[in-house]
Amino acid sequence: MHLRPIHFADAPFAYSDGQVARLAGGMQWFAAYEVTEAGTRRIVPVADIATLGERAATLHARITAPRAPWALGGRTLRFDQPAVAGILNVTPDSFSDGGAHVDDAAGAAAAGMAMAAVGAAVIDVGAESTRPGAALVWEEDEARRAVPVVERLARAGALVSIDTRKAPVMEAALAAGAGIVNDVSALLWDERALDVVVRSGAPVVLMHSPDPKAGGHGRPTYRDVAIEVFDWLEARVDAVVAAGVDRARIMVDPGIGFGKSLADNLALVNALPMLHGLGCPIMLGASRKRMIGALDNEAPVDARLGGSVALAVAGAQAGVQLLRVHDVAATVQALRVWRGLRDRALTL
Repeated sequence: MHLRPIHFADAPFAYSDGQVARLAGGMQWFAAYEVTEAGTRRIVPVADIATLGERAATLHARITAPRAPWALGGRTLRFDQPAVAGILNVTPDSFSDGGAHVDDAAGAAAAGMAMAAVGAAVIDVGAESTRPGAALVWEEDEARRAVPVVERLARAGALVSIDTRKAPVMEAALAAGAGIVNDVSALLWDERALDVVVRSGAPVVLMHSPDPKAGGHGRPTYRDVAIEVFDWLEARVDAVVAAGVDRARIMVDPGIGFGKSLADNLALVNALPMLHGLGCPIMLGASRKRMIGALDNEAPVDARLGGSVALAVAGAQAGVQLLRVHDVAATVQALRVWRGLRDRALTL
């Protein structure tokens, strides 16, 4: 059984008690579920969820439970409203901004602090491209690129995540002041990665891909991409929790663009509310990705701002807690307008 919150309510106060539920302690309320079970779909009011059995009760509890904030040193990352993670690549070959900050730790850190100044809650530092066909980077080279940037950002007061799948890079970045591990392989590429996260106590982002050990860009045929991504992430979260990581310190990412077609990516964005059933905060990384160009006459990477902002707002509407983006100022402005509209709707 899978539950997808639907029938979002702009005016939850207009409903009787029990007819609407709050999505993950955030700013969205909903009145019904799309219930998928044994290959069939039906709509069930929130008020009737208790009639559907233990699995439904578990999913409902996870979907509606507030997400505990992450206390990270002197910084706190809250999940009661959408926040932005600014992408800071220190690579020569990333698909969007590769080469902009390679071998310039001071310039990269300055760019990261500029993102923080315009509203990024997290600066996500990556030193290896994960685009299709990208060359594998030796772990020492990756750490050499990332660590000086992480050190400068952390010293300046930024909350930093390290975007890596390699245990030695995780260790070096965490020692340099990073607070979060963001792994596109969901701690499966490096056999030591899970142990590093367990021992450090750092929160971790687990991303879905169909073949994490091979780079994440295989192209399987999905029967139902949303359900298959949910099930894969559910199994991965359970495994990481069993290893000793608190579920409240795990974030999930559906992996837009990793081993998915345009149709798959669109279906996943539409199904994002289902992922709250994992009981974890959600990260959405769709900024400047190929799906935008595919929908807009093959717009090049540097001409995908409008589509990126549209996807970020779609994520906010779905209750996503952290939006990983290149264009921080534009996204933050869009979210502030969205937040103003929500505040007004909820206080009428």
